[in-house]
This record gives sequence, structure tokens and C-alpha cells, in this order.
Amino acid sequence: MSQTPGGCRRPVSLLASCLLAAGLLGACASPGGPADGADTPDMRTLVQQHGGPEASQWQAPADESVGDARQRLLSQPLDADAAQRLALLNNPALEAALAALDVSNAQRQQMALWPNPTLGLGRVVEGQQVEIERLLRIDLWSLITLPWRLQWQDRQLALGRLQTAQEVLRLSADVRRAWVRAVAAQQTADYLAQVQEAAEAAVELGHAMVRAGNWSRLQQAREQAVLADIRAQQQRSRLQAQASREQLIRLLGLESGESLQLPTHLPALPEALQAAPDYEAQALRERLDVRAAQDEYRHVAASMGFTRVTGYVSAFELGAGYNTVTTPGNRDSKRSFEIAVPLPLFDQGQARQARAEAQLRLSQARVREVAVLARSEARTRWQGWQSAWALARHYETEVLPLRRQLSDETLLRYNGMLLSVWDLLSETRSTLLSVNAAIEARRDFWLADTDLRLALNGTSPGALTVTGPQGPNSAAPAATPQGH
Repeated sequence: MSQTPGGCRRPVSLLASCLLAAGLLGACASPGGPADGADTPDMRTLVQQHGGPEASQWQAPADESVGDARQRLLSQPLDADAAQRLALLNNPALEAALAALDVSNAQRQQMALWPNPTLGLGRVVEGQQVEIERLLRIDLWSLITLPWRLQWQDRQLALGRLQTAQEVLRLSADVRRAWVRAVAAQQTADYLAQVQEAAEAAVELGHAMVRAGNWSRLQQAREQAVLADIRAQQQRSRLQAQASREQLIRLLGLESGESLQLPTHLPALPEALQAAPDYEAQALRERLDVRAAQDEYRHVAASMGFTRVTGYVSAFELGAGYNTVTTPGNRDSKRSFEIAVPLPLFDQGQARQARAEAQLRLSQARVREVAVLARSEARTRWQGWQSAWALARHYETEVLPLRRQLSDETLLRYNGMLLSVWDLLSETRSTLLSVNAAIEARRDFWLADTDLRLALNGTSPGALTVTGPQGPNSAAPAATPQGH
């Protein structure tokens, strides 16, 4: 193999030198410190820190499978905590969210790899002359910009963890709401069944009184109208109980609800409420949607400098060629060295810069919007929580005791023949309807309690979707050099 004039090293050494230079550039470009998202807590830790389930509840115990854990939870009446754990084990939407987070993590690992060099081979035959072309090309721009691209991907991962944690917290809240509604609806339907039994007894007694000539048709029609109305309410309550149960079944990820058992009563009310904290400040400090909006704004602001730089330089390639020309009785070698840089004659990054500035204004406006939403929801949920507790306590400490007293007094006077059976049946219906109202008040309190916890420590049920910061890939896509 011949050498070129001047006594230079062989072309193979030139190719190796190019590869070594590219490797050194890549090593210098590799981030030296921890990535931006490295100090961000794990998604499960985030959920636990913000009022969600503990990390141990995300998977079945070591000595049993997921199916066995599901069967064990369904073998007894399901309380709210058990329903939440079953949803974590079995909800398909949560599985999809976790898989999407794994996809983002895989993308980050892919972006951390050095770009592969490109090897081009060609063979040109002209008469008795044969030329072999070899070209090795390295994308140095990808190596130089590797730190910025990795930082951008780390930011995307951190925002993805925040977004997934919000979805888990919303799922946990949805499961608790569905559980409360299902238990309350079933309890209401059971009480209305008792009301219907009392109304049917009154109608049967009315028929007997009419046949004996001791009651008018008008009085009989009134009792029948009451029974018809109660039956309609009973049908609606059964339909509501079935719909609430199906909603809970969907959130739990069950194929059918045949094995689902629920308690017969809602949990008791707390004896007293905690003192009012600075709930607006707590929402701004603890909520994940506020944190995600703030992080997005910081990340977009951090990428502005890179956007300005890539307005002028967006690609840089280094290539080394080694060609051999063979003719009968002779063989020559030629080396080539090339650099490819796009010329910013027409596109100087004006559109990308304008887009980055607009994205920064959008992120800043989103921070303000989420903060206003968090403060408003904190006030609304706190006031609703207190009002729901006061109403439920009013029913349980005043209305129901008075109703029980009225029922006892009515029964006492009925036994003493001072009141008729109609007075007794009417009072029984009124008492049962008050009990039904008390059930609804307790249900509303536990729904308000779930909403308050989510609004103060988690996120908004209608949280804004975080799009993520605009990074090197979106702000400054690499230009492809022209062929040589």
C-alpha cells in the first residue's frame, strides 16, 4: 500500500485518529455531575409523600402472586384502603401510565448513547481502472450537544414522574369516591326498602278498612299514592346502587363484580375537625401540579440559551475518506478529510427563538393559572369539608335523636290507644326518610374529605396537562449536511 507524498502516516491511521478525536469530544461532552432529575424522588415516593398509598402497597407480597393477592382482598368486605390497594394492583389505566414512564426512561437511556459512525463503501469501474471508495463520517454535533440533550431528557423524566404521580393520586381519590358512593347507595336502597314495607302495610290495612266501611276511598287513594312514590324512589335507589357499584368495579379493574363485597355502613364521622391550617399556603407548597408548572417554567427558561446558539449552528460532521485506485500494474491511494457545517444564510433560528420565547410566556402564564386554581380549590374544598361535617353531625346528633324520640312517643301513645295505626305508620316513614338523609349527609362528608386531601396535598381533579419544556430536540433540530 502506497503512501501519499510528504511521508505522512497511512490513511488507516488518519481514520483511527478521527475516531479517537470523536471519542475524546464525546467524553468531554458527557455530563460530569448528576442529571437534573437525579435528585427527584421516585414516583412511588412522591405519591407516598403527598398522601397516597405506601410503596409496599404497589405490589403483591413476596410469598403470593398478584392473582392471589387480589383474591385475598376480595375474600372479605372491601374497605376504602383495601379498595385503593386493589386498584393499584389491578387497574389497567395505572399499568399504562407506569409503562409510559418506563418508555420515557428507555428514551433517556437511548439518548445517553453516542451516535454510531457512518461507514460508506463504493466501487467505481472505468475501463481497466477500479476505484474503491471508503468514507467514515462522525456526527460530532450530537456528541458536543450531548450534555444539553441529556439534561432536557432528565427534565422530561422528572416532569413525567410528577405527571404519573398525579394520575396515581387522582386514581386513589376516584376509588375512594366510588367506594363511598357505592356503600352509601346500597345503604340508602336498604333503608328505602324498609320504607316501602311500611307503606305496603299501610295500603293493606287501608284495603281492610275500606272493605269494613270504616275508611273512605279518598284516604285509600292517598296511601296508594304514597306507596307508588316510594316504589319509584326505591327503583331509582337500586339503579343508583348498581351504577355506583359498576363504577367501582371499573376502577378496581375487575372483569365482573360477583366476588366484590362491600360493608353495610359508611365509616363513622370524626368527633371533631382539626384546627384550620394555612390551607392556601399548604396547597401551593404541596400540590404536584403547582410543582410541575414551576419546574416546566424553569426548564423552558434554562433552554433559552441553547436555542439562541443553535440558531446559527445546528449540525457539525467530521468525515475521513480513504480511496484506492487500481490500474494494471499500479495502485494509488488517496486520503480525504472533510467537515460539514450548514451555512445560516436563510434560517438563522428566528422562528425557533420566537417559539422558545412564546413557550416561556406560556409556561409563566401556566404557573399563575395553576397557582390561582390551587388557592381557589383549597378554599372551596376546606369550606365544603367543614359544611359537610356540620350537616352530617346535625343529622346524627339532633335530627335522628329527635326522630327516635318521636317514634318512641308515638308507639307509646298507640299502645295506649291515643293514636291510630295511621299515625304510627306515618311516623315510621318519616323516621326512615330522615335516616336516609343522614346517610346522604355522611356520604357527602367523606366525599368532601377525599376532595380536600387531594386539593391540599395532591393535585386538582382537573389538573392541567404538563407538556414539558422545549429542549434541544424540539428547539433546534439538527440540520442534515449535504452529501459529498
